[in-house]
Amino acid sequence: MTFVRKLAVFTWLQALSCVFPLIIFGALALTKVVALPGLPRYDWILLICLLAQAAMMITKLETWDELKVICMFHVIGLGLEIFKVHMGSWAYPEAAWSKVFGVPLYSGFMYASVASYICQAWRRLQLQITGWPKSGYAVAISAAIYLNFFTHHFIGDYRYILMVLLFIVFLRCTVYFTLEETTLRMPLLLSFLLIGFFVWIAENVTTFFGAWKYPDQEDVWRMVHIGKISSWFLLVVISIIIVAQLKHVKMGSSIAPHGGRTKEWESRT
Repeated sequence: MTFVRKLAVFTWLQALSCVFPLIIFGALALTKVVALPGLPRYDWILLICLLAQAAMMITKLETWDELKVICMFHVIGLGLEIFKVHMGSWAYPEAAWSKVFGVPLYSGFMYASVASYICQAWRRLQLQITGWPKSGYAVAISAAIYLNFFTHHFIGDYRYILMVLLFIVFLRCTVYFTLEETTLRMPLLLSFLLIGFFVWIAENVTTFFGAWKYPDQEDVWRMVHIGKISSWFLLVVISIIIVAQLKHVKMGSSIAPHGGRTKEWESRT
């Protein structure tokens, strides 16, 4: 029964951390089945995202620091979307007032929702990471992953080399999380993969509701290729590295290098 209870608590905390992604799913589903008047569909989705973000701040579901991180991811994601749409990787076929270079502004919120989940899960589960690599290594590999999303169109895709480097750099990293005063742990690399897998599932849901379309989905919806999990795995790595580094700079207590434990962690054990 203890296991079942902790699983229920974990599921509840995960659900609370996913409020923003669930709102986006709801907006996609609602605007898919109901023709809302006055604005094109993509503009309605943007408006719903903005209202949801404001509501989360007013109700204190998110903090100002988390909002800053989310805005950063919005910009990073929008830049990637503009490039990928230009290169023909996918498309947003519907008309909208809020399109920039063929990309609706709401698309940045889909990346921001991943950051929102990470920030909220970090706070609700009281995450601690040990064995964190030197900041220079973490930042360098994050930058290389992001650049590869762009450069693979011109000089080849090096994602699997980057994955090998990730395994080497983060092999010693462990993430600790707390459920009802009990601290559990898992390898950080496994958490990267699990989050990437669930984002891939979310991508299938969002493409089904017409958030965007891959070339093979133009005529009829098809499941997103399973190989896309590797892309989301890498994107999650970037997201967690950015959040972890920002928390380290601000708090100095969320991550610890070389298998060490932070003072905050030591006070809880």
